[in-house]
Amino acid sequence: MSKIKSIHARQILDSRGTPTIEVDVITEQNILGRSSVPSGASKGENEAFELRDNEKDFFCGKGVLKAVCNVNKIISPELIGKSIFDQIYIDKLMLELDGTINKKRLGANAILAVSLSVAKAASNELKIPLRQYIGGIYANTLPIPLINIVNGGRHSNAPITFQEFMIIPVKANSFLESLQMGYKVFYQLKDILQKRGLSTSVGDEGGFSPNFNGIEDVLDHILDAIHMANYVPYDQIGIAIDCAASEFYNKDYKYYDYSKFDNKTGNSKKSKEEHVNYLSYLIKRYPIISIEDGMDQNDWDGWKLLTDEIGTDIQLVGDDLFVTQTRKLNEGIEKKIANSILIKVNQVGTLTETIETINLAKKNKYRNIISHRSGETEDSFISDFTVALNIEQIKTGSICRSERVSKYNQLLRIEEELGKHAYYPIWNNNTE
Repeated sequence: MSKIKSIHARQILDSRGTPTIEVDVITEQNILGRSSVPSGASKGENEAFELRDNEKDFFCGKGVLKAVCNVNKIISPELIGKSIFDQIYIDKLMLELDGTINKKRLGANAILAVSLSVAKAASNELKIPLRQYIGGIYANTLPIPLINIVNGGRHSNAPITFQEFMIIPVKANSFLESLQMGYKVFYQLKDILQKRGLSTSVGDEGGFSPNFNGIEDVLDHILDAIHMANYVPYDQIGIAIDCAASEFYNKDYKYYDYSKFDNKTGNSKKSKEEHVNYLSYLIKRYPIISIEDGMDQNDWDGWKLLTDEIGTDIQLVGDDLFVTQTRKLNEGIEKKIANSILIKVNQVGTLTETIETINLAKKNKYRNIISHRSGETEDSFISDFTVALNIEQIKTGSICRSERVSKYNQLLRIEEELGKHAYYPIWNNNTE
């Protein structure tokens, strides 16, 4: 039984040029497992703690040398000599070393980098694909991609209230075909923007971020692009929205302030009822089949209103609401809030805890969507992870920027490797 010989952490840069942590785990057989950790711009209040140095003269306070030190000086000595195959034990041991609820002592970024590297080293040691090591021989489902094509909110400088607008190829026959469909719509949209004299620069996740005239103008442009790509809206291509409502919710006065990112929108201050009614109006007018973070992370009454209004019609995804944690998801299940959960490994901090949350969602018939972060690295772990657990959706950005397409490319490799054994799902509109 191979054991851990060494663990070494270093500081690297993510897709925004911001420091993040990378960890090498090496076994006694000199087999390497290497992982790097992403970082979000729009973060839920209850996410596991991301440890930063907060020294203004070093990367403007964004350095992660404290997290690096915690790996090299605290975690490493405790794990050297432990079996590389005992993932659950290793993850639990790191949680005990930290000793806090949200990993504030060692940092979730430090703990997660080690956790993922251990899994990679173990799969490399056995010379089997990571997806198979985590999920077994029946790990064969390729996910439907939620492809980002317009960035707003905190992810760009565009004056758009909602954070992400995505397209979903709902009737592809393979992962490759789904990417081809997304590619056609993405570049049709680029052509439309160029012809209308709008910017085709992209935001953090690779979506376009021009000076649109509000939310409905974005949706109209996307609809035009779908038509010009010769696809049928809703039947072949659906639209997904990430409102990131916590970013424009006024906690003091309890209203949703659309003017925070978009000063063109009329009636910018909406009560929770008005905000729910507006989202309901949008799904009737446009082929929207998924809404993420439609309400503020602490607005449980608003979430209940939204779920009761449209929760049987479309996919309602909790991201900031659930932060990939079983205690938050359990609260949503008890209150019958939303019907899906976004899974981000760095919101909870270990591979083991992430799988526990996924299993809880499956048990209660909540859909799982594996997701990247806005500050990403070239690490394609989530691609293997999605297939490992047969998750039917992935959200990893646009069809541009290498840190986004690295995930798509890995999924293409996996589909090729699986060959005739690969399973590609068809979108199911039934959310009950």
